Amino acid sequence: MPSHDLDTIDCRILAELQRDATLAMDDLAEKVHLSRNACWRRIKQMEASGIIRARVALLDAGRLGCGLSVIVLIRTNAHSADWMTRFDKAVREMPQIVGAHRMTGDLDYVLRVRVSDVAAYDAFYKDLIARVPVSDISASFVMEDIKDTTVLPLPDPAR
Repeated sequence: MPSHDLDTIDCRILAELQRDATLAMDDLAEKVHLSRNACWRRIKQMEASGIIRARVALLDAGRLGCGLSVIVLIRTNAHSADWMTRFDKAVREMPQIVGAHRMTGDLDYVLRVRVSDVAAYDAFYKDLIARVPVSDISASFVMEDIKDTTVLPLPDPAR
């Protein structure tokens, strides 16, 4: 089901699930003004189509000892298939990396990293560059999260 096939009810279901995926089916159906079975069928269709990828718990990073958020900027001179495979493997194996993005422009990659403190970042940095060579790496430590959400903007079905 491509996103342009979503109707108003699908979007309401998605909005509610983005706020709280633990809602009981009866409560969700009531919020979106559907029967329980119709709501369940729509959710199953959106799961089967890949619109709903997973239902997860959002954890408090600070309470789990990884309260320092770091934005890591990487440039590389190596663009071979072997280097990219090694980098991809390192990114997937290092649990501190919570987001990794290949970029256009001056930067090659941006990583979002979660660690406990600057010493833990230093250990992460040393581990990363031991796994894969980079030509330039810099980090910025997040001072304040002004907005940090998993909620995606939903299409307007009226369009």
